[in-house]
Amino acid sequence: MPATSKAELIARTEADYAKLRSVIDTIPAAQALRPREEETSIKDVVAHRAHWITLYLGWYADGQAGREVHFPAPGYNWGQLKAYNAALRAEQKALDWDAARAMLDAQHRALIGFLEARSEQELYGGPMKGARNDWTAGRWAEAAGPSHYRSALKWIRACLREDSALSD
Repeated sequence: MPATSKAELIARTEADYAKLRSVIDTIPAAQALRPREEETSIKDVVAHRAHWITLYLGWYADGQAGREVHFPAPGYNWGQLKAYNAALRAEQKALDWDAARAMLDAQHRALIGFLEARSEQELYGGPMKGARNDWTAGRWAEAAGPSHYRSALKWIRACLREDSALSD
């Protein structure tokens, strides 16, 4: 169930980030960089999550400024996510494990700062400007932050279980 208040959203964002961080901080670089399904690594998933927070903050800023909001990004629509994510992995290929974790940490802090600077009304008072749907800015923030943290953690844990089974 989505958060319905600023306090709940911040608490959920912090809690889900802490869970994700507690797992990724235990993963050695070689394991994080190993390609898995669809040639995606744990590092790729972590860097992807950081990138989507950047996208969200851009969507919000564009909507507030009255500019067109490109979902998910200029030149792509929601039906092209697989292609967008492949292009993003190629763009982030040179990132090492430490850089990917640092990027996620920086974007998490940016998201928390953003949320703390917004009023309840700005986050939950109505649809996010430019979004072309009825989701509030808070709901979009949850999708880009804690929801993405939870899905990353689920995927990463599955990778770790697979690695553990292979080493047994």
